[in-house]
Amino acid sequence: MLKDEELLRYSRQIMLPELDIAGQEKLRSATVLVVGVGGLGSPVAMYLAAAGVGKLILVDHDQVDLSNLQRQIAHTTDRIGESKVASAQRTLQSLNPHCDVVALPVKLDEQNAAEWVSGCQVVVDCSDNFAVRFLLNRLSVKYRVPLVSGAAIRLDGQVSVYDPRNAASPCYRCLFDETGEEDLRCTTNGVLAPLVGLVGSIQATETIKVLCGLGQPLTGKLLIVDALTMQFRSVKLKKNPACEVCGAP
Repeated sequence: MLKDEELLRYSRQIMLPELDIAGQEKLRSATVLVVGVGGLGSPVAMYLAAAGVGKLILVDHDQVDLSNLQRQIAHTTDRIGESKVASAQRTLQSLNPHCDVVALPVKLDEQNAAEWVSGCQVVVDCSDNFAVRFLLNRLSVKYRVPLVSGAAIRLDGQVSVYDPRNAASPCYRCLFDETGEEDLRCTTNGVLAPLVGLVGSIQATETIKVLCGLGQPLTGKLLIVDALTMQFRSVKLKKNPACEVCGAP
């Protein structure tokens, strides 16, 4: 049951009839895995902590670099050289002491990822590594855990929700070929700072919607953001019956 201090902290959110106290309690009891606490993971983790998600597991093996600070808002200048998850943990605990933040400064692999994915309610993919994305997708399908995927590069972003609990939902592999080797990292292509905040905020919103059963998540849709023209468009996605990950055996 929510304490008086929590009722006050989340009062503006609880006022929403679509969420109410029941939804806030769902957030409080939820565990969310956030993979990557860089440009996307920073706003995702900060908004989920502020909104009252009970437990956040942060995974990132990287350290804070000066070049990160243009867009990775969970980190500060005095933390350069510090583990990103440790830095983010300090930010989130200062933001909301009611949120249990687990910082894991390790590389994701088949073994540790299986443990963390199977023990959470939603996985939020904020990585910039295709191998990690495909790994999280496979485990999302295996353990029937919704996957909120986001990407941002240059002036373009995209967000989708892959929910294996929904028989009609495609998975990440239905859309993207695992043999692709195109380098789409910020380090080689650049990215506009507020764009990652925009995409990360959408990912956080979709995560809350999935956890609380609010509205219509971006399941079966790909939201595409063009920051240059500030246009949003939604593309319908279909499940691939021949998909190697989620298709019929």
